[in-house]
Amino acid sequence: MKKQNSLKKPTFVDLFAGIGGFRIGFEREGYKCVFSSEINNYCQKTYFANFGELPKGDITKIETQEMPKHAVLAAGFPCQPFSISGKMRGFEDTRGTLFFDILRIVKDKKPSVLLLENVKHLVYHDGKKTLETMLKHLKDLGYIVEWGILNASDFGVPQNRERIFIVGSKNKRFDFRKIRKKERVMLKSFLEDEGDFDFLNKREFTFIETPVKQKSGLIFVGYRNKKIRENGVRPGTEHLSRVHKQPNRIYSAEGIHPTLPSQESSGRFFILVNGKTRKLTLKECVRVMGFPEGFKIPVPNGEAYKQIGNAVCIPVVEELAYQIKKQLLS
Repeated sequence: MKKQNSLKKPTFVDLFAGIGGFRIGFEREGYKCVFSSEINNYCQKTYFANFGELPKGDITKIETQEMPKHAVLAAGFPCQPFSISGKMRGFEDTRGTLFFDILRIVKDKKPSVLLLENVKHLVYHDGKKTLETMLKHLKDLGYIVEWGILNASDFGVPQNRERIFIVGSKNKRFDFRKIRKKERVMLKSFLEDEGDFDFLNKREFTFIETPVKQKSGLIFVGYRNKKIRENGVRPGTEHLSRVHKQPNRIYSAEGIHPTLPSQESSGRFFILVNGKTRKLTLKECVRVMGFPEGFKIPVPNGEAYKQIGNAVCIPVVEELAYQIKKQLLS
């Protein structure tokens, strides 16, 4: 009987599930998903296409008794209220208050472990008061809480994507120092050799004279000659305004790629590869997030790019799932 129990898979729930990044990472480490929730209809379609399960909708309308008991609660709760790409309204934003639905579920279901994910800027939001408030609420529910900033580029994918991960445990303190990192890989090893690429012609972009590889691994090489807002721009600095707008930057495939955002529904940043400048394809974006080959995204391209930009990087989740099992559930 003891042997059977030791082989039993730890269970988890996938809240604010998106297209299933948390699910893939946890299932690769031997966990079993027992419940999922996602409000976006397009994301629900992608989730169903890959897992054969349609997530429950609006989390605010889900009663806790609908949810089975589980060992781990995983939630990449909405980041827009805390992101520098958004208005940073935090708890004033209705999406920000969804954190309290997580607390409602945690209070009733009492999972052994919590894993929450959000944008890096959550650390600094509202003079660091927002994160302090969240951690206090979790501690008040009896959890030992630790948090860390992890970058996708340290986990085998060529993307400079920093996110905060919060781990709460009923019994032990999670040690972020034990997380195993990998050598950095270059973007060019993730690119397709052939395809219907969207190239820029030479009149559409300008290269800078001396590209430098940044500490992050990014190599900024130029910018698109795109018409920009002119009001308030000083003479002779127009190119700087272009450079400062991320979607207009061009990066070398000899380095890594910037964070794939959710706002650029028409595509991602342009890259310089083999002497030519083009967009990343959707398939390449899927790879850069660590999703498996053959992952299905049966929605319009604009929605597909948003979904990838909103997703969690799978290799990071996979390592966290491994460490949670080893450190907290063993």
